[in-house]
Amino acid sequence: MPTMTLFFMRHGQTNYNVPGLCNDDPHDDVHLTELGRQQAAQVAEQLRQIPLRAIYASELPRTQQTAAIVNQYHHVPMAIDPALNDIRTGYNGRPVRDYEAAIAHDPWHARANHGESLLEHQQRVLEFIERLKLVRERPLLVVAHEETMRVFAAYFRRLDNATLLTLSFRNCELLEFDG
Repeated sequence: MPTMTLFFMRHGQTNYNVPGLCNDDPHDDVHLTELGRQQAAQVAEQLRQIPLRAIYASELPRTQQTAAIVNQYHHVPMAIDPALNDIRTGYNGRPVRDYEAAIAHDPWHARANHGESLLEHQQRVLEFIERLKLVRERPLLVVAHEETMRVFAAYFRRLDNATLLTLSFRNCELLEFDG
C-alpha cells in the first residue's frame, strides 16, 4: 500500500487548559473555550482543501468538539477510539504541575494514584498506530492530546524516549506525516 498523508492535531484550548488542570475523564465538563473554537476553525480552514477521508478522536469531548469543527468542510466519518484518550494521570481535576511532580522520580514507570504510566500510555498509542497502518482511507486526521501527540511525533520522527519527554505542542498544533 502506498504511503499517504496522516494529519495529527492537538485539541483546541479548554476550560481546564487555562488553569493548568489534568483531565482524563470523558464525563467531566471539559470543553473548548471561545479561543479553542477559534483555533479549531483556523485549522479547519488550513485543511479545507485536503480531501480527508476519515477523522479519529478520543473519547474526551474536547477532541470531538475540535474534530467536528474541522469536519464541517469534509463531512467524513468520525471514529471515536479510546486508545487516543489522554494519559490517565490519577490527578483528574488537579494541577498538571502536581502530577508532574508526582512522577518526576521515574517519569516512564511511575503510576500516580493508580493512574497510567507514561510507558503504558505510549504502548496504548503505539498499538493505535499499528491499527492505523491498516486503514486504507487516506488522508486522515487524528485529533488527540499533548501526551498522545508526543508519542505520534516521536514515532514518525524516529525520536528516542528522552527526546519524547521534551516535546511540547500548542493547542490545535497540526503535524503532517506520510505513513
